[in-house]
Amino acid sequence: MKIRNLQKVSVLIAAGMITTASFAQERNKTSIEGTSPLGSTSEYRTWSVGVNAGLLNQSNIFGFNRDGFDKLNHNVGYSAYIKKQISPSFGLKAQYMGGKVGGINEDATGTDISEFETKTPWSAALSAEWTMANTNWRFFNSFIKPYVAVGLGGLNFETTSISADGTSTTAEAQTKLYVPVDAGLKFAVAKGINIDLGYQLNWANQDFDGQAGGTFKNDLFSYAHAGLEIALGNGSKPYLGNSNPVATLIDDYTKKYDELKSERDALVASNNELKSQMNNLNEELKDDDGDGVANKYDKCPNTPAGVKVDGSGCPLPEMKNETKVIEKIVVTEEDRKVVDEAIKNLEFDLGKSTIRSTSFSSLDRVAALLIEKNFSLKLAGHTDNTGSMQTNLRLSKERAEAVKAYLVSKGANASRVEATGYGPNQPIATNATAEGRQQNRRVEFTLY
Repeated sequence: MKIRNLQKVSVLIAAGMITTASFAQERNKTSIEGTSPLGSTSEYRTWSVGVNAGLLNQSNIFGFNRDGFDKLNHNVGYSAYIKKQISPSFGLKAQYMGGKVGGINEDATGTDISEFETKTPWSAALSAEWTMANTNWRFFNSFIKPYVAVGLGGLNFETTSISADGTSTTAEAQTKLYVPVDAGLKFAVAKGINIDLGYQLNWANQDFDGQAGGTFKNDLFSYAHAGLEIALGNGSKPYLGNSNPVATLIDDYTKKYDELKSERDALVASNNELKSQMNNLNEELKDDDGDGVANKYDKCPNTPAGVKVDGSGCPLPEMKNETKVIEKIVVTEEDRKVVDEAIKNLEFDLGKSTIRSTSFSSLDRVAALLIEKNFSLKLAGHTDNTGSMQTNLRLSKERAEAVKAYLVSKGANASRVEATGYGPNQPIATNATAEGRQQNRRVEFTLY
């Protein structure tokens, strides 16, 4: 029977070790998610329960306090506890333990006790437990957590002793104080779940092994155990007993660093894109001969400096009659009406700079006005914010140049007509509505 019990406990311990190995790659990251540095315990789960089983034995691996019972006599023991974690490294637990303990003294003679068996229906102890890994910054991300615990409790036991001459005696059940001291390793295999491997020494009353007048003041028995500790409460919160404050600080620093780095990288990428767009725009608007017509629209490149050109960049025919000089240019209300009508009637093909024929008659009147009164005219092209910045800047410039080219083709002085494109940068209405975007797509005429 004892061999069978020993086999069961061995299998239990082996299963615990295999499970630990299988989870070894899962780091203690789960102990810090959702928490903040120096945060309150409300961010964690602080209650846990534990169950374990193992071997109860009169002997101990350290070889002291055996009181002559040197032959191993393994028995199955079991225990359970509930624990309140006060801080990452300190908690209080109430533990129950039961089973039986036996020992054999092969050197006993006569009336000396050669063998005993003590049944322990129950014991209850309150212990303080220290988790040492959670106090050391070197183990801030460790899933292996050494611990020690010491407590005080009551042990109920009933001892049957057999002397060397074969006499058997069963003492009356009694309850005495005992001191449990526990040490072991906890493996944080999942969020709020630990595998617990430990070794517990228990100092009990002298009557425990049936030898009231034994060599030592107190009897000692051991409990090697394996089991599980499971945190209680909201599963989205980490368990305080698996938390290391240093890990929380490092995790918070890392997250903020990554966020700032991502924002910086995005700004750099955006800046590079804007630089590229501006370079492309400058290339499109380049005017090598300085005649006021961009290379893209200039049909007569390399025009000599100072030569008056039309909207296509070609020299205008010289006027035989001397132009009358107007000393003072006055823009009348009638002049403004001509320009306002041209603005109102000005239409382009969708997405292009081609002027529709319905706009020609009002533009003809503007051209005639420029010729008659020698006005200067500023043309400002605008778009809404639909599409890319580069496309809108180009389209607004092309439309203003198209109007200039038309006016010059009707005889207007090219040097007195200025065409500029502003894209979506100077809206006069909101771009959030179709009506607003329609108002923003315009070419403004300014006489002076």
